[in-house]
Amino acid sequence: AHRQMGKGRYKAAIEGTKEVATPVILAVTTTVIAFYPLAAVDGIMGKFMGVIPIVVISVLLVSLVEGLLILPAHLSTVPGKTKTKPRSGIMGLQEKFATGFENFIEKKYKPVLQWSLCHKAIVSAIATASMLLLIGYVSGGHIKFVFMPKIDADNMICVVNMPAGTTVQQTEKAITQITSGLNELDQELSEKYGQTVFKHTFTTIGTQPRGGVNMPGGGTDKSFSGAHKAEINVELVKGEDREAASSDMIRRWRELTGPVPGVVSVTFSSNLFHGSAPLELQMSSHNVDLLTEASEKVKLELSSYPGVTDVTDSYEEGKVELKLKLKPEARTLGLTLSDLARQVRQGFYGAEALRIQRSRDDVRVMIRYPESNRQSIGDIEKMLIRTPDGAEVPFSKVAIVDRGRGYASISRMDRRRIVSVIADVDEKVTNAGQVQAALTNELIPKLRAEYPSLHFSFEGEDRDKKESMESLGNGFIMALILIFALLAVLFRSYTQPLIIMTAIPFGFLGAVLGHVIMGKSLTLLSSFGVVALTGVVVNDSLIMVDFINRKLKTDGNLKQAVIESGTRRFRPIILTSLTTFAGLSPLLLEKSLQAQFLIPMAISLGFGVLFATAITLILVPVSYTVLEDFKRKFGHGRKID
Repeated sequence: AHRQMGKGRYKAAIEGTKEVATPVILAVTTTVIAFYPLAAVDGIMGKFMGVIPIVVISVLLVSLVEGLLILPAHLSTVPGKTKTKPRSGIMGLQEKFATGFENFIEKKYKPVLQWSLCHKAIVSAIATASMLLLIGYVSGGHIKFVFMPKIDADNMICVVNMPAGTTVQQTEKAITQITSGLNELDQELSEKYGQTVFKHTFTTIGTQPRGGVNMPGGGTDKSFSGAHKAEINVELVKGEDREAASSDMIRRWRELTGPVPGVVSVTFSSNLFHGSAPLELQMSSHNVDLLTEASEKVKLELSSYPGVTDVTDSYEEGKVELKLKLKPEARTLGLTLSDLARQVRQGFYGAEALRIQRSRDDVRVMIRYPESNRQSIGDIEKMLIRTPDGAEVPFSKVAIVDRGRGYASISRMDRRRIVSVIADVDEKVTNAGQVQAALTNELIPKLRAEYPSLHFSFEGEDRDKKESMESLGNGFIMALILIFALLAVLFRSYTQPLIIMTAIPFGFLGAVLGHVIMGKSLTLLSSFGVVALTGVVVNDSLIMVDFINRKLKTDGNLKQAVIESGTRRFRPIILTSLTTFAGLSPLLLEKSLQAQFLIPMAISLGFGVLFATAITLILVPVSYTVLEDFKRKFGHGRKID
């Protein structure tokens, strides 16, 4: 711009840099402030995303040095135009584009800006209506919000849990049924696409190599080995080389398998990333029977919701065991349950009578009943129990023995037993938030009335979401306060920063529209992008306001200053926004599995910047004049004409 004024290249480089140095430094600082909250997010997502703000902030600081020192040095060496005849080739195309750009500014943008300044009420009304529509659209649930997007993986996994104590042969029968459904799926896909999409199938019985850590909620217990555990892992052709989505295939596999008799749970998954369970309702009580009864009702209710699959709970019965209980008359003889258990253990397992050292081995001599007297429950009932005074009484006179099951695991919170009902959600049908709202409004009030001693809480993804969103929200508020304070110091005003920050909510509007255009649901990553967007969208606005202020110092005509600042800043503002969107477009269009995780964040940033650009070019100048109108009413504003 200064070269076009006729200044020498050295002087133009210095004065041009000095003109934009302050707003550019401030722009980079606001972006750094906006990205910093992403480094302080709690929860599992904070660990995943913490590296992004570190990289972005580092790049921004280095680019600031390049923009204010290295770039002006390069520009000071660029010679001016020496040829008067039209250029050809790439340079000629560049000149035509530059000329066309200038004509667009003078013939299209400038008249629109002038009209907007003359019809400020209409422009303000349109802006306000747009924000109200955004609030209504999101609040009305027209766009879904999911904590973590489900990304198709190149594997399908089926994890099977049978009752504790199940033999390998019984587990194998269940696996045979599931494998049969898998074979039917393979045949269907082969006929449809002309080739198989399955590369390898790996079946294990007795352990779950990946199921313990890669399934929603981490499985129903913490033990991933035993004859009652099994897993089927299907490796697929790479996502880029197949048409069928793994989420569609896993849904069809589940349908072809059907109900598997005798299982505790069968869980299917085809997601690249697994965190907490999409749906997890935790119930706590001192009464285990009430917990198991209520959990069955919750599972039955969840199974009735469309899109809710793989419903199970964390309660799992242990192996079959014999439970001993004292009769009332045993107390009169001085017997305790500890005495009873110790004597039964000594009779059937044995009591250590002697240890013999043989070389490096330690041989223990155990005393117990002969094997013929350790075969049945009747042998327990026939044994004699010694009382504290040395007398012996029949077992059946002082105790009873029942056959039952123990506990595979016991979970407690605040000294209360807990049982969690866990389910997966098909995002193409519904989302966890909608199902959770239905449970909160319908089922839970009924259960509270029926079981007053039960306590309910949503865990899993809901807990992770609250943890991450709370810390992200606190960081976002702090970033807004810091950005406002920084702008207030620069412009020596409490009102002009508000004009600059009007671009922020309209950046949110662009982010939502971007998700609608791309057909994506809002996710936690989208929120990360929105927070980062706050520092990006104010950059063009603050430079616009800074130019208006500079122009007003030399020319007291407000309208002329606003129009000239708009036309002068149109080119850099548009180019900045387009290059930002262009830089994000490879990620937006990427089809690889690794990129799907970050696409929502890129959508928020890219489309938010584009939409906020229009706000910067029209609404910021209008807001500036509206502010001056208010000031003029109190005798401090400048006259617009």
